[in-house]
Amino acid sequence: MKIGVITFPGTLDDVDAARAARYAGAEAVSLWHADEDLRGVDAVIVPGGFSYGDYLRCGAIARFAPVMGPVVEAARRGMPVLGICNGFQILCEAGLLPGALVRNKKLHFVCRDQWLRVENTTTAWTTRYDAGAEILVPLKSGEGGYVADKSTLDELEGEGRVVFRYAGSNPNGSYHDIAGIRDATGRVVGLMPHPEHAIDALTGPSDDGLGMFYSAVDALTSAAATSRA
Repeated sequence: MKIGVITFPGTLDDVDAARAARYAGAEAVSLWHADEDLRGVDAVIVPGGFSYGDYLRCGAIARFAPVMGPVVEAARRGMPVLGICNGFQILCEAGLLPGALVRNKKLHFVCRDQWLRVENTTTAWTTRYDAGAEILVPLKSGEGGYVADKSTLDELEGEGRVVFRYAGSNPNGSYHDIAGIRDATGRVVGLMPHPEHAIDALTGPSDDGLGMFYSAVDALTSAAATSRA
């Protein structure tokens, strides 16, 4: 299975995301922001960093990069897409996920290991987890507060589209303690914390993040088997 990892000017975590994909048994394929096709990948990760220096607002310029056209089209056809941190911001800017990410409360950059509670285990990226499980992954963002209007929040809650919540204290003022959400299909997921930095206890606070990448490989393997049947 091939998982593409996009690099924009200012991306920081593409190497880590590719490493996580390989840990889970996938082939990691590098995608450049100027690419106009996805090189035959089966899933896409939009990784963290500071694309285009966060000018205008986080993700606002990256949303218009040539590679995002085929990403949006592929996502709407059902391709699994994961946005991490700046990638989450980009997916919101691109309209693949609702809401927006704004400056953290008290306007401080937050960098710490963060407990998350898994709220939804039916997405392409979370089937390896038990509902209600708590996982420890790093969080590092200055504009990580998730916001949306009441009707959007009601829809996310009513449809079970909140994927992760902050457990314990809320680090950034996100509405409803939301750390990650999914689209209506469950194939597109975005979250602010960094599962790719928690795939090996030797290099992170835990290996809890690896389940997201194993889940994606499971989803892709199942889809391939179904298409061959």
